[in-house]
Amino acid sequence: MNCSVVVPSRHTLNPYYLGLKIFEHIEKRWDNPTQEERERFGMKPGKGREKIFEVREEDADISFLRNYLDKQLVKDLDLYVFEKKGPEWKITDKTWANIRDQLVTSRVNGGFPSIVVQDGDFNRVGEMYLKHRYEGVELDLKYLERTLPHIVSLWGKSIHLETVIEDKKIVFSCDGKKTSRKFI
Repeated sequence: MNCSVVVPSRHTLNPYYLGLKIFEHIEKRWDNPTQEERERFGMKPGKGREKIFEVREEDADISFLRNYLDKQLVKDLDLYVFEKKGPEWKITDKTWANIRDQLVTSRVNGGFPSIVVQDGDFNRVGEMYLKHRYEGVELDLKYLERTLPHIVSLWGKSIHLETVIEDKKIVFSCDGKKTSRKFI
């Protein structure tokens, strides 16, 4: 069963596999620190297991990735950023810091966007105005347009959602039947 959980995937990043590899990397580094790590950070050989327990106790997912996913590990695991460009998926970035930062960003708020109610009586007719707290990651537009009518059915009035698309502010408005968009 363990093998099924920590096996690398050819199609997606398995977070359990990544976590295991980071812990193995920590243990290896703290068991066998370089001369520079010994002098600069005071690392003593043979402290790998101790460091793993310290990291497990003190770090959350975000700090774990930020502090221990380093250049060497990104290279060893052959990690990269890819995007769909037209009909094909293309590698768009292999810079280790950008890969680490994207993984960290994906863990902010559990990977879910933060959306708040800005006004529950928008236009003074009981419509709701929502605002996406944009943190560099755009909302999935197909999902957004399928979700807004459901929010309208729960709220009972039109819904307006402000977000950022291609670095421009935009408001999506939905009356339950039709969704429109307007750059602001």
